[in-house]
Amino acid sequence: MEGSMRGGENGSPGDGRPPNPLSGSYPRCLNAAHLGSSCKPTLLPHSSLVKTKIMDATSEPEISREDYEAEFIPILRSGGWADIGFRQSMEDAFVCRDNFMQDCGLKNFGEGPSAFYGVFDGHGGKQAADFACSNLPRFIVEDEDFPREIERVFASAFLQTDTAFAEACSVNSALASGTTALAALVVGRSLVVANAGDCRAVLCRRGEAIEMSRDHKPACTKERKRIEASGGYVYDGYLNGQLNVSRAIGDWHMEGMKERGGLGPLSAEPEVMRTKLTEEDEFLIMGCDGIWDVFRSQNAVDFARRKLQEHNDPATCCKELVDEALKRKSSDNLAVVVVCFQTRPPPALTAPRLRVRRSISAEGLRELQSFLDNLTN
Repeated sequence: MEGSMRGGENGSPGDGRPPNPLSGSYPRCLNAAHLGSSCKPTLLPHSSLVKTKIMDATSEPEISREDYEAEFIPILRSGGWADIGFRQSMEDAFVCRDNFMQDCGLKNFGEGPSAFYGVFDGHGGKQAADFACSNLPRFIVEDEDFPREIERVFASAFLQTDTAFAEACSVNSALASGTTALAALVVGRSLVVANAGDCRAVLCRRGEAIEMSRDHKPACTKERKRIEASGGYVYDGYLNGQLNVSRAIGDWHMEGMKERGGLGPLSAEPEVMRTKLTEEDEFLIMGCDGIWDVFRSQNAVDFARRKLQEHNDPATCCKELVDEALKRKSSDNLAVVVVCFQTRPPPALTAPRLRVRRSISAEGLRELQSFLDNLTN
């Protein structure tokens, strides 16, 4: 994350990986490895999460079986790509799980897909990004209310990951770091996106960019009010003069940023958006801020759509997005995930035929003038 910590670039503070304080060890980032089949619904919801604000007005309290009985059922294909870019160290991580519940040994809620995707943009080291990448999915599937109360479970998992990482850092202070977190769940035909930080998810709906997350910057009016109500302040666009994001997992080592129970100026509580997928929904782009520093949302959708029409390969499309960001001089680490919802490539869009406006000829004008003159005589 370019410039996310004020005072210069920081490399990884040691090569030790954060232990999982709940089970003694945790798996590596889930880019290729499966979650263990021993996932069981044992964890209670995070105590601080009583109410979860859902950003999308179409949100529903539960996943119903009607989600699976609709005519359109998405068929998921995904890919991801990351590059160190022009930085000295790599602090980003991503995860793609097209068969999320099956990989965890859980029975699908219905006949539709169940998938998990995430992009994590670390700062001050990669430890927090790796920890969140590996543990956030586990906290989701171990919640006894998943996938019924999906929004609440999703938000609770972010806060549980943050608390678990704080415990890990208390054991090993060399793990001190932070990460923004963007994650998406596809359950049946429901797409649910949770975001804490300045990564961004953009849905392509028949060629139109639909933003499924909101960038959390300290200078934003809503975030500034929350920060000041929590005892913090914004100076020169930075939270407490130190961070250029207002929500993140980790950063427990930074004085005055966080308090136990999910409180404090720097929040790990995500904002959640949800939509029902239809046959017009083509793909989802999830990228770190290094992508969005050089792409507008619609620009990225247009670029990815052209590439998918050429080869229909989401992994190749991710690499092409990263390569194009580097050409556009993005100065950050780069990580992106593309999720396609259909087997066929995006269709060519035909512009509606415009009604032809015929202009009147000079002869017609003369005839009209003659007619008007006759009326006045």
